[in-house]
Amino acid sequence: MRLVCVIAALVVIAGSARTVAHDIPNDVVVHAFLKPEGHRLRLLVRVPLQAARDVDVPVRDQGYLDLARADSALRTAATVWIARNVALYEEDIRLGDPTLVAVRVSLPSDPSFRDYASAVAHVAGPPLPAATDLYWEQGMLDAVIEYPIASDRSRFAIDPGLRRLALRVTIALRLLTPDGRERAFELHDDPGLVPLDPRWHQAAARFVVSGFEHILSGTDHLLFLLCLVIPLRRIRALVIVVTAFTAAHSITLIASAYGLGPQALWFPPLVETLIAASIVYMAIENIVGANMRRRWLITFAFGLVHGFGFSFALRDSLQFAGAHLVTSLLAFNLGVELGQLLVLAILVPALSLLFARVVEERMGTIILSAFVAHTGWHWMTERGEQLMQFSLPAVDAAWLASVIRWVMLLIAAGGILWVARRLAHGHVRLKPDEGSV
Repeated sequence: MRLVCVIAALVVIAGSARTVAHDIPNDVVVHAFLKPEGHRLRLLVRVPLQAARDVDVPVRDQGYLDLARADSALRTAATVWIARNVALYEEDIRLGDPTLVAVRVSLPSDPSFRDYASAVAHVAGPPLPAATDLYWEQGMLDAVIEYPIASDRSRFAIDPGLRRLALRVTIALRLLTPDGRERAFELHDDPGLVPLDPRWHQAAARFVVSGFEHILSGTDHLLFLLCLVIPLRRIRALVIVVTAFTAAHSITLIASAYGLGPQALWFPPLVETLIAASIVYMAIENIVGANMRRRWLITFAFGLVHGFGFSFALRDSLQFAGAHLVTSLLAFNLGVELGQLLVLAILVPALSLLFARVVEERMGTIILSAFVAHTGWHWMTERGEQLMQFSLPAVDAAWLASVIRWVMLLIAAGGILWVARRLAHGHVRLKPDEGSV
């Protein structure tokens, strides 16, 4: 009987001090501000409380947070899940141990993190009343963390280290510089070390790798290159065609980065549909044995479309360019070209060996091109269905002005490319005394 009473007492005690274990959430959005001030770097962070797993959050009746007893658990959560994981660097040197200045719980509807000033005032303000009815999985964990720095004019970098908060993590980070500027970043999952004010060589290195990886992971771009290489495996012919493709996609890539491309919702699916159509056209041209002398011109036209496709992949990465937009664009282009050269270095000898040892060249061209055309056709129809869900653009003065501007740009670029091609073939020769004064 005495044993039964002891067990009953333990159950009552455990029930009166209930805590909640957390399951890993699917999606978490972290809002953060980073501001250097004098000799300290202040980090303001807002994280959904449900992401702080393995921390015993006290609750009271009906599962509401016990705000009167939550301070210790909140400080543990902020330390374990934020302060210990976020790594900040000043001039490539990792900063020392941070100080947890303040922590509190906020309602999910609280708008304080819309800007830095209101976020600071909110975290430093009075806490929620202890009687507030708030379920633990709905609460927001706000924290202020400070790091010692040598100067607020230094260059900083961050490795968020918050990947374990959820299956998918998005970090909306805003850096406030001493001169009053605000630079926004949207980081996903585990972005690694991110320079917040990169030097030109840091930006260039990141975008070279990005361009290289993009061309190698883009199946549609690889199939387009395959169609170019199948009938043209001589170096001179390949140089002309690849140069036309490079010049074309560089034009639209750079123009789009500066906001000159259409911003309408229908434009990305249109570009994706045209990319698939370019693959189908090139494959059919290989099958029917069309005249290859004009292929550079067709390649130039389709390269303009592929450039828009590259710009869509680059759009989310431009936040890492800092003040080096042009350098980053050129570096991305360089990465794309390096990837293309690697693909060509593999395809040209592989196709030559295939046509010499396995199948006759004409038959092999037809078989490979038919396979590519079949794949491209399926892509084109699927993407075309998505495109048909959007309404046609309104034809107005602004639309016509944009079209005219692009036509003039393309005519100029095409003219330059045509002259370069003629020079390469030796059809345009300068006299020895031309260009002299």
